[in-house]
Amino acid sequence: MKSAFRRYGLAVFSVSVALVISLVMQRFNFRAEFTAFLLAVAVAAWYAGLGPGLVALVLSSVLFDYFFLEPFYTLYVTASDVPRFLVFLAFLSLLTWFGAVRRRVEQHLRQSRDDLEREVMQRRALNQELAKRSGELQATNKELEAFAYSVSHDLRAPIRHIAGFTELLQKNSASVLDERAQRHITMILESAKRMGNLIDDLLAFSRIGRAEAHKTIVSLQQLVQEAQSEVAQEVNGRNINWKIGKLPSCYGDRSMLRLVLVNLVSNAVKFTRTRPRAEIEIESTNHNPDQIVISIRDNGVGFDMKYVNRLFGVFQRLHTSEAFEGTGIGLATVQRIIHRHGGRVWAEGLVDGGATFYFSLSKSEGV
Repeated sequence: MKSAFRRYGLAVFSVSVALVISLVMQRFNFRAEFTAFLLAVAVAAWYAGLGPGLVALVLSSVLFDYFFLEPFYTLYVTASDVPRFLVFLAFLSLLTWFGAVRRRVEQHLRQSRDDLEREVMQRRALNQELAKRSGELQATNKELEAFAYSVSHDLRAPIRHIAGFTELLQKNSASVLDERAQRHITMILESAKRMGNLIDDLLAFSRIGRAEAHKTIVSLQQLVQEAQSEVAQEVNGRNINWKIGKLPSCYGDRSMLRLVLVNLVSNAVKFTRTRPRAEIEIESTNHNPDQIVISIRDNGVGFDMKYVNRLFGVFQRLHTSEAFEGTGIGLATVQRIIHRHGGRVWAEGLVDGGATFYFSLSKSEGV
């Protein structure tokens, strides 16, 4: 209400000032009423909007006719003054329209600015909240890693004691134990061994997150050869057709990337065990000049793609431990290492149709 009063008050005031100026100038035989009333309407429309601008237009038209068109002090317009009055009205109308349009555009711009400022504030608050949540998540992850490391480390000794004393029991009491008891002891030893492997893998997984990466230029060709040598015991006596393409160098931590290739090559060897002739192919693909993609393809048992999101989870397995040994941590370790290198890892597979694992790496330090 107060704002409307001010706006229309401005229109009346500006026209009144224009009238006073015009009358004063008329006493000195100087005709300024045309310009004065135009300025009054312009001020009203420009600063107060369309409504006050129209009020100023009407008042200016009436006062112009009453005081400055013959016969004076009447609202009658002679035929000779009609063109002048129409021109005056046309100018007033144009000024009112321009002022109203300018004010509307200004309001839209002001509204857009306010919306933008509000959005910036909201995004700033959201970024602060995300930063806070990210900090909390990192702290939680560190606590979980520390807990996993501590628990795994503390479990190693009891598991070794269980395995050691069970072996002694099996050795020293073999003559007095029946076949069923011997089978139970064997199951205890196998479970203890499996638990030991699980703890060792969990410790290795935890160390990956805690260890500092020492990145250099690394030859992937050499790392693949080392991975082949490490899994040689599993390959012994098997018919495996290796196809190793030309692999470039990349930028990363050598020991971590070696673990990636050992895990993926070992997986390919393990899951082609049921094939009379296994085929394992390792090659690289350049997606752009600064990045490479390495693929490890096999013709093994494969997997169902609807479970692909479970592949890289800790303790997630798509095959039973009776069919294929393992702890379910190897691929999670691969993903963690590749993510630490700024790359990504993914897989494609088909049930009984083989699997292909991919990971991307940077070629140079600047990427």
